[in-house]
Amino acid sequence: MATRNAVSQAPEELRLKCDWAGLLNTDVGDAQALSHYPMKAVQAIGTFGVGGSVAIEGSMDGTNWGALRDSTGTAIALTAATIVRDVLENPRFIRPRVTAGDGATTLTLMLWGAA
Repeated sequence: MATRNAVSQAPEELRLKCDWAGLLNTDVGDAQALSHYPMKAVQAIGTFGVGGSVAIEGSMDGTNWGALRDSTGTAIALTAATIVRDVLENPRFIRPRVTAGDGATTLTLMLWGAA
């Protein structure tokens, strides 16, 4: 398991885009403090490999992580590049975690935040 750093940019006023690139099976993204962007959407692109899945996790302390849910109350598990999910909760920290895949799994998780 490796930790991949996000690259962030603010392409519009009160908006933020974070990209965690090069996520392999079992990798996590570094924690980002994004609570000042209460509206969030996520999408994973790339090669999912066999059974590839990315969970979105939140934490209040940056140490203890839990699954975040979309507006339907379902834990977020991105399994295809066409899936875009909103994020219901607004924790202090957020990160992606690749929970399944194989040697071909190579993903970029994109998060869009709006104030």
